[in-house]
Amino acid sequence: MFPSYYITCSHVTFQTPKEISEGFNIPSSVCGSTTHSFLSSSSLKMSTNGTDSTKIPAISNPLAEKPSEIASNINYHAKFTPHFSPFKFQPEQAYYATADSVRDRLVQQWNETYQHYHEVDPKQTYYLSMEYLQGRALTNAIGNLNLQDAYADALNKLGHDLENIREQEKDAALGNGGLGRLASCFLDSMATLNLPAWGYGLRYRYGLFKQRITKEGQEETAEDWLEKFSPWEVVRHDIVFPITFFGHVEVTPTGSRKLVGGEVIQALAYDVPIPGYKTKNTNSLRLWDAKAVAQDFDLFQFNDGQYETAAQLHSKAQQICAVLYPGDATENGKLLRLKQQFFLCSASLQDIIARFKERRDEKGSWNWSDFPTKVAVQLNDTHPTLAIPELMRLLMDVEGLGWDEAWDITTKTIAYTNHTVLPEALEKWSQVVMKKLLPRHMEIIEEIDKRFMAMVSSTRSDLESKLSSLCILDNNPQKPVVRMANMCVVSAHTVNGVAQLHSDILKAELFVDYVSIWPTKFQNKTNGITPRRWLRFCSPELSSIITKWLKTDEWVTNLDLLVKLRQFADNEELQAEWASAKMANKRRLADYILQVTGLTIDPDSLFDIQVKRIHEYKRQLMNILGAVYRYKKLKEMSPEERAKTTARTIMIGGKAFATYTNAKRIVKLVNDVGAVVNSDPEVNNYLKVVFVPNYNVSVAEMLIPGSELSQHISTAGMEASGTSNMKFSLNGCLIIGTLDGANVEIREEIGEDNFFLFGATADEVPKLRKDRENGLFKPDPRFEESKEYIRSGAFGSYDYNPLLDSLEGNTGYGRGDYFLVGHDFASYMDAQAKVDEAYKDKKKWLRMSILSTAGSGKFSSDRTIAQYAKEIWNIKACPVP
Repeated sequence: MFPSYYITCSHVTFQTPKEISEGFNIPSSVCGSTTHSFLSSSSLKMSTNGTDSTKIPAISNPLAEKPSEIASNINYHAKFTPHFSPFKFQPEQAYYATADSVRDRLVQQWNETYQHYHEVDPKQTYYLSMEYLQGRALTNAIGNLNLQDAYADALNKLGHDLENIREQEKDAALGNGGLGRLASCFLDSMATLNLPAWGYGLRYRYGLFKQRITKEGQEETAEDWLEKFSPWEVVRHDIVFPITFFGHVEVTPTGSRKLVGGEVIQALAYDVPIPGYKTKNTNSLRLWDAKAVAQDFDLFQFNDGQYETAAQLHSKAQQICAVLYPGDATENGKLLRLKQQFFLCSASLQDIIARFKERRDEKGSWNWSDFPTKVAVQLNDTHPTLAIPELMRLLMDVEGLGWDEAWDITTKTIAYTNHTVLPEALEKWSQVVMKKLLPRHMEIIEEIDKRFMAMVSSTRSDLESKLSSLCILDNNPQKPVVRMANMCVVSAHTVNGVAQLHSDILKAELFVDYVSIWPTKFQNKTNGITPRRWLRFCSPELSSIITKWLKTDEWVTNLDLLVKLRQFADNEELQAEWASAKMANKRRLADYILQVTGLTIDPDSLFDIQVKRIHEYKRQLMNILGAVYRYKKLKEMSPEERAKTTARTIMIGGKAFATYTNAKRIVKLVNDVGAVVNSDPEVNNYLKVVFVPNYNVSVAEMLIPGSELSQHISTAGMEASGTSNMKFSLNGCLIIGTLDGANVEIREEIGEDNFFLFGATADEVPKLRKDRENGLFKPDPRFEESKEYIRSGAFGSYDYNPLLDSLEGNTGYGRGDYFLVGHDFASYMDAQAKVDEAYKDKKKWLRMSILSTAGSGKFSSDRTIAQYAKEIWNIKACPVP
């Protein structure tokens, strides 16, 4: 049911080291999973299927569909698009040649899509996001092109295995968590639905960071995804825009204002093709890179030995796209983050306006009022908020429009998605920093704020007392800031949340007074995920079973069809096939865990997984406290009692932001607990605790299909939506969770009986925090026992008191258990006991698993994007004929 774990030597693939040693009389200890130069392609021509790869001609065939023609095209790229030394065709070389071959096909469709959009001239959407968590492109591309079998056969002819070649690709390090993955799912759906749309982002060289786990805990190193190059991107040397920082504002003789002087950096476009599923439409993700031009290099200073000064602007340009979310504890850090955000907004808007003007000039007469009928700009959270004053600046200072006309265009063009109610994530930028870096934009923001307050004062006297919280500029003399979320709400024509509960909280609490001013401005758009990457491609066994029982594969683009699985939920034949597919995925995951951690886990145990960004509100700490309590109880049991328990493998993964001390302490605690539990012979047949390092999209594609229980246990009201919960449910994994974010809707769709619910509800949280402050909290004994066991030193000598102290006390910074781990712990442990009991009844568990998948139809990003297109962007499908 599942692929063998392949071991590759050069381009000859065998299934085991034993076969390698028998075939070549080489000790099996020599030829493991590493590639050895003595088996290079120049000396070894025969593949395992007997094909002599040197007999496959190197012929360019960019639109090949037959395996033999594809193999020739791959060979052509290996020979004539060389990236490495000749005479090598090892897995890495084979990957790049294969990617070049796939890109041929994509470029053809891409060009046709560009041309079609140009001729039809539809309204287009431009999606601005600081993050895109793309994941690997190869499997997704050949899957969407419906060529996966052909490419697998072609690579076999060349002596390679598609599974192994896929592993050579590094994840693009363009995102951190759910925000970036959502953006990537949206791009996939836009193309699949044939919508004319673009993604805009930054081409980070080092991304967030690569996570290493040592005895000290998490260590951060630079991501190396661009160490060689990305075969998927195409640099557009003709798409370059100047971006100006600093400078000063001058008033012209006509009374208009403009920015002069300052530091000018060039934005250069790199395009990545985004193919739709079984459609010709191939959209673009345009990533901006920062560079300085040759004339900015001071040759005189360089020859005078002033090397760093000579290349100062080049160095500053490199910093802009070096890393995602640079630390902002210093003023330089704040300046760099703001530079990144403005760089994205300015380059994207200059590009959008240039394309609009070019198309209008071709048509002859036109008016700027046409702009919102051709352009929709979506801000993915507050990071691209500067698009608002930048569009105003471009329209007024560059194009010569007056304020009223520019404001009308801007407000009709821009829409805003809010992704959080967390105060620290609602960006607020220092007015001092803003004035220093963007003096003209600060003037525009001040004018927007002034006009907004005048409007409220003249039309809503009842809100006079609320103006200080509604205005964009907080002029607190100690710390004057620009409130970016407020600017978005004031300026955008539509504001949406990303799950029904989240949108309700926005309207009832965070933006309640704005709702009274603009009652029709606020919408909900429940997030979704692409069924292609998150089921069809990452779990082919389960996908095949679904297709067989539904008698169609149309569910891949119409996920609502999954509901028809409900009628078969009790069918023993389906349950047997379902169990087989899940076990295949669990074994694959066990192989992966062994590979990356050296730990053997039992596929017959319950695979319990929590993977997401490490944050106190996501409550990985509750998870590990529960594991500590489970371990302590197992230690206290007799061998006979242990044998009656449900064996469980708890896996936790995610990155803690480099400066988030408590999050990093949680990572260390998970690893310290795992080190003790996993080496305890009394217990480790019944419990394993694994920290999965360097969590990313590709790791998720391994973990999610192999999961059986997934923890989505954030404090109610704090997770806007979550999308990993949707991925797990779609793959037949059951959820233990709170009524938070999209959990609420998932539970409604799959049925309350198929969801392990616990914890306080969002409306209860404020009172519980107040009770805690007043000393009314009475902890569950299990909660106290777990903390004391950690304090006892059972898991090493590291001082966990600062972390545990955050759960204690009734008030104070860093204390008082703001995220209510203590309150929810009792119901959490009770729900975990129900999980243990349910898992013992395999038939019942399988039924619940099938119903979980059957109820996931609503959570397709195709549905989400169709709603955005119709209800916010007003764009229509524009399929390439």
